[in-house]
Amino acid sequence: MQVSSLNEVKIYSLSCGKSLPEWLSDRKKRALQKKDVDVRRRIELIQDFEMPTVCTTIKVSKDGQYILATGTYKPRVRCYDTYQLSLKFERCLDSEVVTFETLSDDYSKIVFLHNDRYVEFHSQSGFYYKTRIPKFGRDFSYHYPSCDLYFVGASSEVYRLNLEQGRYLNPLQTDAAENNVCDINSVHGLFATGTIEGRVECWDPRTRGRVGVLDCALSSVTADSEINSLPTISALKFNGALTMAVGTSTGQGKIFTSLEPEHDLNDVCLYPSSGMLLTANEAPKMGIYYIPVLGPAPRWCSFLDNLTEELEENPESTVYDDYKFVTKKDLENLGLTHLIGSPFLRAYMHGFFMDIRLYHKVKLMVNPFAYEEYRKDKIRQKIEETRAQRVQLKKLPKVNKELALKLIEEEEEKQKSTWKKKVKSLPNILTDDRFKVMFENPDFQVDEESEEFRLLNPLVSKISEKRKKKLRLLEQQELHGKEEEEEPEGKPSDAESSESSDDEKDWVAEVRKQRRLLQQEEKVKRQEQLREDQQTVLKPQFYEIKAGEEFRSFKDSATKQKLMNKTLEDRLKLEAKNGTLSVSDTTVGSKQLTFTLKKSEQQKKQQEAEKLHRQERKAVRRSAGHLRSRPRRGRPFH
Repeated sequence: MQVSSLNEVKIYSLSCGKSLPEWLSDRKKRALQKKDVDVRRRIELIQDFEMPTVCTTIKVSKDGQYILATGTYKPRVRCYDTYQLSLKFERCLDSEVVTFETLSDDYSKIVFLHNDRYVEFHSQSGFYYKTRIPKFGRDFSYHYPSCDLYFVGASSEVYRLNLEQGRYLNPLQTDAAENNVCDINSVHGLFATGTIEGRVECWDPRTRGRVGVLDCALSSVTADSEINSLPTISALKFNGALTMAVGTSTGQGKIFTSLEPEHDLNDVCLYPSSGMLLTANEAPKMGIYYIPVLGPAPRWCSFLDNLTEELEENPESTVYDDYKFVTKKDLENLGLTHLIGSPFLRAYMHGFFMDIRLYHKVKLMVNPFAYEEYRKDKIRQKIEETRAQRVQLKKLPKVNKELALKLIEEEEEKQKSTWKKKVKSLPNILTDDRFKVMFENPDFQVDEESEEFRLLNPLVSKISEKRKKKLRLLEQQELHGKEEEEEPEGKPSDAESSESSDDEKDWVAEVRKQRRLLQQEEKVKRQEQLREDQQTVLKPQFYEIKAGEEFRSFKDSATKQKLMNKTLEDRLKLEAKNGTLSVSDTTVGSKQLTFTLKKSEQQKKQQEAEKLHRQERKAVRRSAGHLRSRPRRGRPFH
């Protein structure tokens, strides 16, 4: 088994190694396995997993039990059973296969597209029916809801063959000159085809109308890309309802990893829900690759997971360990540009692979002082290691220096403690960007003279004093620019024990002291406030009443405030006593409340004015009636 690695992705080639001929007896095979190491280390997952000459296409059935492959010569199809790890059957065909598809979950319904425009249908027993399409086909897809086969190829039309009616339907007319690949989304049934102009056209099978066009050629070409022709769509595959992968003939796309087999590839198939790749090559032997990053091994060869885990625990030299990757610029510096095209350089991506021994020899000839540079680098590394062991000066921030020093000391204690390996390490506040402003902005400076700090932190008084001393020492070292610091002498064990025994007494005394100081400060503040109040002279303040409003005495507001403070029961009793409220029993047995609204002064004045006006009118009417009832005096009229 061969192991290669690119972009830190390991690829296990399971088909490499020598293959034994079929006509050898078991005795000779065992003898070869004892003698030849390559034969002994090879892994044969499936027996006779090869073609007579060339393999053109390879696919896996939907249930994952069968692997079908087509090849030449003669044109044929072979079916392998993964449960038995051997060949299931083999059928010869009339012409070479361009592509094929299994319509059922197993091998019972297969459709082959041949290179002579024939479409051949096979059942479980064998050949079933054969028909022909108008133009040479390149790919096809099956739409399950309508039982339609969509064929694309050397034409602008997409041919539709209905398997339920057994006849061709009206084709779909695209804007492209030719179509290379096609696919149907299994979720919502959208049909997509890739053209030679680098566009993807999407069609709705229900309305037989185009719903969208994607210009992938224009978006794939960037300023850094070097292309010689227009990118055409060479691969197309849906992944779920909203995702689609598109491949171009010029190879634009981000590289995850790459395979580099000995022979050219004709087709690649990914085993469903696994990390296994099956390849059809320009060689009799078909390739099997396992990439653990893509997924686990299939169920029928689950032992590969254990095998690869053992190989990772005991790593061996990979394929490229004996080679050095160099670019064209590196070859110019080494003076090896004349080797391009020779067997000493193997072209790969944007550079070349060359033998590591040749690389070291040439580099030593070009740069004879390379050993001296290497020796100087090693000496420099040793010096830096010794400097790291010395006591280094701590660069403290401008704001909250004591808090920063406290955090540094806690971090050092965590590193020295034995339980560091068991407990998950928490992020340090000093290195966290979220708390960066706390050590830069003066507004976040901790006020140690505040009442809250003094009451909450009486325990750290002695520690803060030690920390202040250490802080002053660090500031002096920064000013003088010293590079080394001598370690202070430690205290004896008995002094430490006596100091720890007096901690409780010191703490109680410190708390009492802080409380006394706070009480004294509060008393001084009250006395000063009282003295200021006595010195201040109160001046009368005058207020202006708005027009149309009347002044009410302060007693009314006081009585109203007192009334509002009383309970509802007391207020009801008071209003009943004043006559503004009457409570009576009804015939039903409930209570009836009658309220008399209180009249304002303005309403009283208005009522008095109206009363006076009515009295004046009555007096006028009385006087008018008295005048009409009196007799006239004078001479009679004749």
